[in-house]
Amino acid sequence: MHFDAPVLLYGAGREARSTRDFIRTHSPGTKVYVTVDSGDVGIEDVEIIAPSDLQDAIAARRFGTIVKSPGVSRYRPIFAIAREAGIAVTSNLNLWGEEYRSKVKVVAISGTKGKSTTATLTWLMLTNSGVDAGLGGNVGVAPLDVADKYKTVVFELSSYQTADMAFTPDIAAITNLSPEHTDWHRDVEHYYADKLNLIDRDKDFPVALGVGAKDNKLVLEALRNPARLVPALDRESDQAIVDAVSISRLKGAHNLDNARLAAQIALAAGGTLEGVLKGIAEFKPLPHRLEEHIVGGMLFVNDSISTTPEATKAALAAFPSMRIALIAGGHERNQDYTELATLLAPRGVTVLVCLPVTGDRLATATYAAAPQIEVLEAENLETAMQALSHRRNRFDAVILSPGAPSYNQFKNFEERGNTFIALAEKLFGEKVA
Repeated sequence: MHFDAPVLLYGAGREARSTRDFIRTHSPGTKVYVTVDSGDVGIEDVEIIAPSDLQDAIAARRFGTIVKSPGVSRYRPIFAIAREAGIAVTSNLNLWGEEYRSKVKVVAISGTKGKSTTATLTWLMLTNSGVDAGLGGNVGVAPLDVADKYKTVVFELSSYQTADMAFTPDIAAITNLSPEHTDWHRDVEHYYADKLNLIDRDKDFPVALGVGAKDNKLVLEALRNPARLVPALDRESDQAIVDAVSISRLKGAHNLDNARLAAQIALAAGGTLEGVLKGIAEFKPLPHRLEEHIVGGMLFVNDSISTTPEATKAALAAFPSMRIALIAGGHERNQDYTELATLLAPRGVTVLVCLPVTGDRLATATYAAAPQIEVLEAENLETAMQALSHRRNRFDAVILSPGAPSYNQFKNFEERGNTFIALAEKLFGEKVA
């Protein structure tokens, strides 16, 4: 691939660095600009264009292509201005599609929750079946870094990536669908449409649907033809998967659902039942996803990846028969916490600590739905953990499952989760495991 004009990278994260390396290798004479909204660029051999100068740069045709990072909303007016000026707006994923799609079998997995676990399981199942498979996308390796190193690639894709995905996969899957990222997508309708762009295509490739997607009206409309669905698991295979999950590190009913979906995908992509079961056995919980730590003899569960009420419900269901202190709340995305509040007491929550800003609504709903729960409102995670350190006789486990993004107080969910564990070690004693 050769670029005939300079390229602008909008964003400077992992995918932007990957794109810069790709251009350096495949089109070494191409000049590269970078625009970032905040922070350091940290990319070598580029020229910076400030956001305030971008419209003038477009008018002057200083570049012919914009490669947008996933976290930068495609709905920003500047991209419409660029397109009107004849400047292409693309992504690391779509550049991968142009360069490598014809050489590789693509399994693409998305959904509101569970996509990272499902994609990782699918990859493990395929590799244990003898399939030459790689894993990339939102799970940590930029598509262009995956390149064509494998005959099959499993992509875990966020709604940011599926929104303008220009190529079709060989097999696709949707785990579930519920409101999220409405600030990036403008509203929930655009979020649904952008997520379902993965399967809402004219080409008739097979699709697997998780429990939270198979009865969703919008998903079924995007599917168009039920004949596209991959075969269901037979009874014998399903029982073998249930048995394998029961002795694995996959915790909670939602992860059994993820394993079943991954098995359907893997079998449709050339995997074997033996490989599926070996993949389940090899699975290790992903960081910040129901990640368990014992500190001072108490269980701390880092579920910082939880950014929706549905994810928090799943986290609580994974720890039955325990008295739970739940820490929840975060960046506002106008999510409804009413149902979650009604489930807290039945799921064993004895203490609820609410963080700004969504925690205010969860607290109000919990006061009404479960007055027996002690509700605390903390200004940040440190004060939340300090409050719990004085109430440790009231619970058996502390679960950080915010049900909201982290951006109002943290750089990302990883920083939030790491801070949680650091505070646990500081306030509750030496970490045991």
